[in-house]
Amino acid sequence: MWISEAYAQAAAGGLGGAGAGIVQFLPIILVIFIMYMLMWRPQQKKMREHKAMIAAVKRGDRVVAAGGIIGVISKVVDESEVQIEVAEGVKMRVLRSSINDVLNRTEPAKALDDAKAEKPEKGEKKGDGR
Repeated sequence: MWISEAYAQAAAGGLGGAGAGIVQFLPIILVIFIMYMLMWRPQQKKMREHKAMIAAVKRGDRVVAAGGIIGVISKVVDESEVQIEVAEGVKMRVLRSSINDVLNRTEPAKALDDAKAEKPEKGEKKGDGR
């Protein structure tokens, strides 16, 4: 008689045990989700922005390289290297990945040409040409 009562109790408790196991792991899952939202996701966004910034550097941009070296990009060697001029006549080849920040960007050459076209030369008057 005792064995049948034990089986009956085990069967009733077995259904509640599966639900209780999930409830026990819920706080751990919640902590992992919060860590993802507060730490990992912003870090991934920052990495994507940095990668886009590095891909967009061009000749004439003033950059800060690793170690705090400040220079102007004088030549884009290839996809992974650029040449920066740190002083007059002193050029260094550095990896693009070592660029930490772009201090100021140069405007594209086309935009400079358009600005000159809009500005009248000396002696010319802007208007209908009379």
